[in-house]
Amino acid sequence: KMSSMDLEKLKMTGAGRAIAVLTSGGDAQGMNAAVRAVTRMGIYVGAKVYLIYEGYQGLVDGGDNIKLAHWHSVTNIIQQGGTVIGSARCKAFTTREGRLAAAFNLVKKGITNLCVCGGDGSLTGANIFRNEWSSLLEELVQKGRITDTLAKQHDHLNIVGLVGSIDNDFCGTDMTIGIIDAIMTTAQSHQRTFVLEVMGRHCGYLALVSALASGADWLFIPEAPPQEGWEDRMCARLEGSRIKGSRLNIVIVAEGAIDINGKPISSTYIKDLVVKRLGYDTRVTVLGHVQRGGTPSAFDRILSSKLGVEAVVALLEASPDTPACVIGLSGNHAVRLPLMECVEMTKLVQTAMNEKRFNETIKLRGGSFENNWNIYKLLVKSNVLIISDSCSLQSNFSLAILNVGAPAPGMNAAVRSAVRIALAHGHKVYAVQDGYQGLANGTVYEMEWHKVAGWTGQGGSLLGTKRTLPNKNMEKIVETIAKYNISALLVIGGFEAYEGVLQLFEARSRYDELCIPMCVIPATISNNVPGTDFSLGADTAVNAAMEGCDKIKQSATGTKRRVFVVETMGGYCGYLATSTGIAVGADAAYIYEEPINIHDLKTNVEHLAEKMKKDIQRGLVLRNEKCHENYTTDFIHRLYSSEGKGIFDCRVNVLGHLQQGGAPSPFDRNFGTKLGVRAIQWISERLTENYRQGRVFANSPDTACVLGLNRKVISFMPVTELKAVTDFEHRMPKVQWWFNLRPMLKMLAKYQTSFCEYVPGEIEHVTHITKTDLI
Repeated sequence: KMSSMDLEKLKMTGAGRAIAVLTSGGDAQGMNAAVRAVTRMGIYVGAKVYLIYEGYQGLVDGGDNIKLAHWHSVTNIIQQGGTVIGSARCKAFTTREGRLAAAFNLVKKGITNLCVCGGDGSLTGANIFRNEWSSLLEELVQKGRITDTLAKQHDHLNIVGLVGSIDNDFCGTDMTIGIIDAIMTTAQSHQRTFVLEVMGRHCGYLALVSALASGADWLFIPEAPPQEGWEDRMCARLEGSRIKGSRLNIVIVAEGAIDINGKPISSTYIKDLVVKRLGYDTRVTVLGHVQRGGTPSAFDRILSSKLGVEAVVALLEASPDTPACVIGLSGNHAVRLPLMECVEMTKLVQTAMNEKRFNETIKLRGGSFENNWNIYKLLVKSNVLIISDSCSLQSNFSLAILNVGAPAPGMNAAVRSAVRIALAHGHKVYAVQDGYQGLANGTVYEMEWHKVAGWTGQGGSLLGTKRTLPNKNMEKIVETIAKYNISALLVIGGFEAYEGVLQLFEARSRYDELCIPMCVIPATISNNVPGTDFSLGADTAVNAAMEGCDKIKQSATGTKRRVFVVETMGGYCGYLATSTGIAVGADAAYIYEEPINIHDLKTNVEHLAEKMKKDIQRGLVLRNEKCHENYTTDFIHRLYSSEGKGIFDCRVNVLGHLQQGGAPSPFDRNFGTKLGVRAIQWISERLTENYRQGRVFANSPDTACVLGLNRKVISFMPVTELKAVTDFEHRMPKVQWWFNLRPMLKMLAKYQTSFCEYVPGEIEHVTHITKTDLI
């Protein structure tokens, strides 16, 4: 963690320094949030911050393209798509003459710290620029354009890169998934096949996550060209799916897709093939640049804010000997990766593709890409087994799947993948309606492959769910488990799901029927389940709250001096309020974990009153629904209204259950799909290990676990171990990783707050890590 002394040192370092930020290459959602974070963090630590307009072209042209920024220069841009400072391809910067002009323009402004937000080409160009810096300054001195003294004062250039490419992550996929949803509805109505072409000339990440999120029948990506005869196999797959009752087929193709011989595979060729072979009504949709458009998601905004803040810290900590770095995210922690290593890794990927070493290409793309690819292949393989009726696996095991607690977006995606993988393993799968209560009542029915068709994109809980805990109905639950010979339980839900499995585990000493593997997939918008950093549904809920706040702010366009107090859900857990606060640029977010008093409220009112005297005359304050027993939403509204009288007026909004509804975000769809697969793999292993003398007997603590994502590692944590780190009264973990985001929220809102809790990014070397892992 950064101490107050470190912060003061950072501020001393920042004083008098000049930082410039530019966006280059194609624009991507989240770039504005990054520009905002770099600008405000730079100003916060006392540096001068310059915005370079029109990317490298603006750097080469100089003049009004390089402007000194102030705090309000980046107000109200976090929700905008694209990049407000512009981005342009620049041939001039690829030449020595162009870089010489760029160096001159930076030196004139006293800038020796450059933050570049862009893709591979942009970052490679930045590294060349840095390596040439000394010789560029020498040439400028020789030509008499700058003095020798000035050259010595600016003798080295610090570079930090931020990845801004939609090819490499969820950035931009919201629009893609929305279009696929609409197309799937049309396809089901008219029994059509759709071929969708998505962006990705060299990288198939966007196509891959889109295929996972939509449950596509077939996928073409540059990293994994299909073998000879793929036409026959694809058509057989599509035909088999129709025979089994599916009314639609989705084929997704990346624009850079090739066959095993390197020949491009076009969407038109695929369409003509399907029409000719199968006679299906087939349409092509080329999504194109619509994927770059739209409002950035909460994920993009929060990510970019984190990386922008870390970029400034890295620049100010850099010395002449510090290598240029790229800021990335490992799980939920910022990391610094040597830029040259990233560039070299990118070259290795391209070389492997050119030499047709495609298995190596997928590994070089990184763990995230490889994991997504393996999950997709597994789902496709299970599909083939079921459709062809060649599934020779017949286990002796039956497992039950139930949803517990409040409905959470992503639950249905997890159920779908779990059901299909379990069936492919040869297990009998039972669905339980209405959670533990339904298990007690015996509302159990057998699941089949096509019963979960189309579930991935649906919100809520199609199985039905209740908050009832098993202790009230333990005898009846045991009876149902015995009646259906259930060998394992997969429980998808929130805090009640975890607490319920803990109760079932503790009842094992009384009931042998409960000595079976049990797995919890955390699914709750509150993100309050111990054992995981992220729960299913939380990303969708933050997006819903963010979109609500965006509209609330927009409603005040043209209205002067107004403050909105907005209440979010989350129980006692402040994750939803904090994340939404960062995503919308809130002035404050009140949560239970950070107790507030009347002095804090007074300080906030004064801060907002001061803000209203400047150019920006709107304020937004978030309040978690249970942040304080007495300082209710109504109380805060009345307080602000009273204290702000004559300066600003106040309005209140309770977002309510809109945060819980709606279709799951791309993140939650993919997350749910992956967790469903991993849960069944784990359950299958535990069933095999604990099968003795004709029955399953699993009694050890490691057979009742929460499946969680911690940093970037999937783990299975025994519920008994998690008991010690759980605050049962307030239904959340005792320690929560996201609390370290709070200082960043306050700093970006211009509060003079302690930054002592900030955790600077660590240096990580790139081995098998590439930019698909970073975000």
